[in-house]
Amino acid sequence: MFASSQWIGRPLRRLEDARLLTGQGRFTDDVRPEGAAQVAFLRSPHAHARIARIDVSAARTAPGVIAVYTGADVAADGLGEMPFTRMHKREDGSPIVAPPRMPLTSGEARFVGDPVAMVIAETRDQARDAAELIEVDWEPLAAVAGVEAAAKEGRVAAYYHMGDKAAREAAFAAARQVVRLKLVNQRVVANPLEPRALAAQYDPASGRTTLWCPTQNVHNVRAQVASALKLKEDALHILCTDVGGGFGARGYAYPEHAALAWAAKKMGRALRWLADRSEHFLSEVHGRDNVTVAELAIDADQRFTALRIRTLANVGAYISSFGSAVPAMSGARAPTGVYAIPVLEHEVKMMLTNTTPVDAYRGAGRPEMGYLIERLVERAAMELGVDAVELRLKNMVKPAQMPYANPAAHTYDCGDFARMLRGAQAATDWNGYLARKTAAEKKGLRYGRGLACYVEITGSAKLNETVHVAAVADGSVTVHSGTQAIGQGLWTSYAQLVAEKLGIDPQVVRVVQGDSDLPKTGGGAGGSRGLQVGGSAAMAGAVALIETARPLAAQALEAAAADLEYGEGRFRIAGTDRGIGLFELAGKQPERRIVCEHTETVKGQTWPNGCQVAEVELDPETGAVRVARHCAVDDIGRVINPLTAESQVHGGIAQGLGQALFEHSRYDESGQLLTGSFMDYAMPRAGDLPDLVTQFDESVPTQMNPLGAKGAGEAGCHGATPAIVNAVIDALGAKEIDMPLTPEKVWRALQRK
Repeated sequence: MFASSQWIGRPLRRLEDARLLTGQGRFTDDVRPEGAAQVAFLRSPHAHARIARIDVSAARTAPGVIAVYTGADVAADGLGEMPFTRMHKREDGSPIVAPPRMPLTSGEARFVGDPVAMVIAETRDQARDAAELIEVDWEPLAAVAGVEAAAKEGRVAAYYHMGDKAAREAAFAAARQVVRLKLVNQRVVANPLEPRALAAQYDPASGRTTLWCPTQNVHNVRAQVASALKLKEDALHILCTDVGGGFGARGYAYPEHAALAWAAKKMGRALRWLADRSEHFLSEVHGRDNVTVAELAIDADQRFTALRIRTLANVGAYISSFGSAVPAMSGARAPTGVYAIPVLEHEVKMMLTNTTPVDAYRGAGRPEMGYLIERLVERAAMELGVDAVELRLKNMVKPAQMPYANPAAHTYDCGDFARMLRGAQAATDWNGYLARKTAAEKKGLRYGRGLACYVEITGSAKLNETVHVAAVADGSVTVHSGTQAIGQGLWTSYAQLVAEKLGIDPQVVRVVQGDSDLPKTGGGAGGSRGLQVGGSAAMAGAVALIETARPLAAQALEAAAADLEYGEGRFRIAGTDRGIGLFELAGKQPERRIVCEHTETVKGQTWPNGCQVAEVELDPETGAVRVARHCAVDDIGRVINPLTAESQVHGGIAQGLGQALFEHSRYDESGQLLTGSFMDYAMPRAGDLPDLVTQFDESVPTQMNPLGAKGAGEAGCHGATPAIVNAVIDALGAKEIDMPLTPEKVWRALQRK
């Protein structure tokens, strides 16, 4: 074989960017089917109300209006509810309880923003104006917005319990000390730059409806919309163009997806819809939102012996796609973090409220648990009067214990957690902290430092991907994949992997995603699975392409296939200079291309881990917090492209910082959203972040996939939030403070101090 082209591990600039930066991107709102009408939705202004009467007559006669549909029309056509994951039961063993979420709501609206009618008109303004003419007689009902208030009313949708209560009680009874902490992981909103948008078109010749949408998973959207419309999946074709951000909120179908697909077929006319930012805040799923009480038992040697967690998780008015799985599956697999805690009792109650449904948000439950354990360990060090770093090191899972089965019945395959902590200390100039603190105090500022370790499971439950790989006579290679690009740089990474195996330049590799027809199955983007699962498939697909081309090359060279070797884009008869290039060979085929399909299954999910250190300044006059330094050292296994990996960590840190300091989706007691625009919902800006220090440690690659890669997309978000909050607590000299750490909240804490 010829020498490898050595593309893996190189910091190649993103191949996606030239097209996007020159205005050649194509987003869902750029999809303009001929003759498409425009859609607007009427949404409930009440958090909970019965629809006594709905009169659409004025709307139907408004200028430009083509049709108006309500929940009654949806019911008359026999449509089904939007599906969701039903993996949990109630405490008594009865099935999960959740009101049906229909494409259009009838009877009873359950949150502000619940869609109750749909107007179709020639223009967007005509549709929106007509929607305001719909008359609804509302009968307001009692509403509950907060998760603790819902618990008092017994609004339990489902229940999760893991662990041995008796063993936990025994460990607590024998403990030298039990540290207790109650904390809030506040509700936040994913805010992709691209608002939600849809286009739908029915083709009577094929009997298929095509739906364009910004999504993280076209195949999941197809399955969910087909379920709601009671169609076979082949009756739907889901297409995704460029995506202006995902963050977990775009991984599934919404009622609007089903409503447009249904109406497009019913009317025989293409439809388009674009949400405004207010609709986004009201109706796109929110994230986090839970209240937890945790207790940690510690023995006389300062060893952690048992952990008890009791969480109230807000799932909103309906259970969204993965809404119940986030706090009690995704977030329940590593509650003990990087620590060897032998006994666990973990309880989660999923509570129904009259608020926007809650679903996956970057990390999907894992950052919530990481935040909890790192806050709890920091509190333990404070109450024990010991060094927090040494307490962590004493209790960490050791490399010699790998693979390590944690008490939540999940196994870490590999990792060196102490190495990550020590690496972060070195990268952040740990010993220079006192000088920086002294300099800040001379300016009248308070200065603090916080540290957080993390381990999380990535890869999602779907461990296989199918790719179609084609070598074309024009000198290009096309890879069709069922994963989905949402800004994470998959095109570039896949191109590097394919180029490595084919011995070609990554610049000639084109990656195509977002088509539910090609391939027919796929796991999309979610759970940081894109590279470790989809990338493994892309690389294996390149190898499969070589083997598909081998007999064709043997025929062209009049040689035995076994006598051919491949490298640098060419087949060659071993021991001779006779050969043929891959693209030349493609040009000799009837369709001037060589195509193969390959399905690759990885061995299992992976456990990236790392450590982040933050240093903050507090202005005691105003309570303003500034993150002065932030460092992250991550084990994401083998790094395929350091530039794209670093960008993923940077983005995660920015979102973690946003939750720590700024973001909070708030409701009043009646269920009215108080933060329905960027005037009220604070987002981090570039100036709020310091120059970030990020490093990767590749010393412990995983064996779960052929790349040795672990997930990278959610790592930054996981470590940043607890590191920053721990730093603020250190600067305050306080025991606790809940997010977001707004200037007012910090100032009040200083006054109490």
